[in-house]
Amino acid sequence: MTEQRPVVQTYTVTGMTCEHCVRAVTEELSALPGVEEVRIDLAGGTATVTSASPLPVESVRAAVDEAGYEMVGGVA
Repeated sequence: MTEQRPVVQTYTVTGMTCEHCVRAVTEELSALPGVEEVRIDLAGGTATVTSASPLPVESVRAAVDEAGYEMVGGVA
């Protein structure tokens, strides 16, 4: 039996300026099916998501939008 490795994807998110922003984006991304961990780099404007399998870009974009921010492009 082969162990499946987690998938790590990084996205560029604009508009995040404070810890409230970090919490909002983390909460929305964490709610996506299969997400194991979310790390936000506030200074770099990125969200790094670890999941069991690749996430659909549109699902990630919708979650970021729901938090009140904008995802730029696809996976960085």
